[in-house]
Amino acid sequence: MSDELHHLTIAEAAQLIRTRKLSPVEYADALLKRVEVFDSQLNAFITVTAELARKQARQAEAEIMAGRYRGPLHGIPFALKDIYNTQGILTSGGSKVCSENIPTFDAATTRMLYDAGAVLLGKLQTHEFAHGGPSFDLPWPPSRNPWHLEHFTGGSSSGSGAALAAGLIPASLGSDTGGSIRGPASFCGIVGLMPTSGLVSRAGVIPNSFTFDHCGPMTRTVEDCALLLQAIAGYDAQDAGSVACEIPDYRAALTGDIKGLRIGALRHYWEKDMPAHPDLARAMDVAIEVLRKLGARVEDCATRPMQDVFDTKVIIGECEIFSIHYDNLKSRPGDFGRDFLGRILPACMFQAADYVQASREHRRIIAEVRPLYGKYDVLLTAGFGPAPRLDAHRTTNFWQKPNVFTPSNVFGGPSLELPNGFSNGLPLGMQLIGRPFDEATVLRAGHAYQQATDWHARRPQLIAGAPRPVVTPTGNEPAAANIDAATRDFVLLMASRAGLKLNDYQTAILLETAPYALDKAERMRKPRDRMEEPALVFRFPN
Repeated sequence: MSDELHHLTIAEAAQLIRTRKLSPVEYADALLKRVEVFDSQLNAFITVTAELARKQARQAEAEIMAGRYRGPLHGIPFALKDIYNTQGILTSGGSKVCSENIPTFDAATTRMLYDAGAVLLGKLQTHEFAHGGPSFDLPWPPSRNPWHLEHFTGGSSSGSGAALAAGLIPASLGSDTGGSIRGPASFCGIVGLMPTSGLVSRAGVIPNSFTFDHCGPMTRTVEDCALLLQAIAGYDAQDAGSVACEIPDYRAALTGDIKGLRIGALRHYWEKDMPAHPDLARAMDVAIEVLRKLGARVEDCATRPMQDVFDTKVIIGECEIFSIHYDNLKSRPGDFGRDFLGRILPACMFQAADYVQASREHRRIIAEVRPLYGKYDVLLTAGFGPAPRLDAHRTTNFWQKPNVFTPSNVFGGPSLELPNGFSNGLPLGMQLIGRPFDEATVLRAGHAYQQATDWHARRPQLIAGAPRPVVTPTGNEPAAANIDAATRDFVLLMASRAGLKLNDYQTAILLETAPYALDKAERMRKPRDRMEEPALVFRFPN
């Protein structure tokens, strides 16, 4: 069995552990060995916690043998994106800025998984502070896609995607601010759930955007996603955005029956707003037919164009992450990577009115999508097409192209990404979006689809001892800014007023992308009634 342990799902391993047919110690040892053999090819881990894992596995085994079984995560190995606090263990955020950050307390979700009896194998690679792209100028090299080692894993939960697809772990927690759980799930052929805002605590997790951050599960199956969500969902007073609500039995919701389920297909997302790779477009047509054969009623529907939603998210999100890292941006900008700076520096172009106007637009978007929740049980759209090569990455893409996952962050409800085919050996994905706090229906639909297909059962073929392909990043140096003198002077003035002291290289990064930020701010200046409220209004708790 030891040769096949890395293929087990959480549900399969839990059954074997509960019936004492699998030792948690044997399981942890087998996966640690696999990490030792293959992670040099993948760069999935920043820190491996082998000693702690073996200690926790021994404790789990002793408890189970004594009849004190805690539940389906007892003895199950997992790993965390390296923005989750782990007491006494490096939490780097993937950045030189936090390369010596040793927290004194655990994130709420870290502690919840410990309490469930899960076994921590380590901390996983992340794009810098869960925001930049695959950067080669950080202390840890970018993760590689197990399906093709020269290709991108997606971000920012990059190590989670790689480690799950490669069978190094059966479970991980990622974070999602604009697609950072679902992007790696799509590119790596796994399952990722962005839960409803407020369902899962963010306390003790390095923030990206206070408005749009979500913590959530990443696994290889929808059933496993339900099991992991069960352990981490719930109110936490330490997270100001946490919402007290009833937590259903997510696994029990996986009935396999979606007869009569109303599904609205956001076809314009993949056909018009962001035209998909031809193989992905075909895969979406096939997926719709599968859902119809399962008894679901699928029809096309629409929201506003993706670009509008993306503008709203970027203005709010970049303002917030700029404020989070403001002190270090002023005092040590050279300790951040090029890609992170290319995203965050242009936020100094946004003014207070831009932030509030974007929040007012955020409220409009939420109101506009609400009627769709009444008409449909879930919304369907595409995930990503085949993963690009790592050396094809360009920082400016963040500003130039909308992201198919970002609307869900703005809507605020759950969004599930799951495998939906392949293109030249690289996974394709699709996305199911639900009403706020209706994770059960989204998981039920995804599980039924997964039971009717075998995409999730396919595995990349890694060869022990094989050399990691050389990837030479080229073409991502900041291009000469094509802006007029007046705009250039304005950009430099705004940076100076923000207190930024940039060298020539950092200034070039800012000048390359600042015009995109200015364009977004201009598009946000729409007529509004003076009484129109922003989305960030709050109510005191009862």
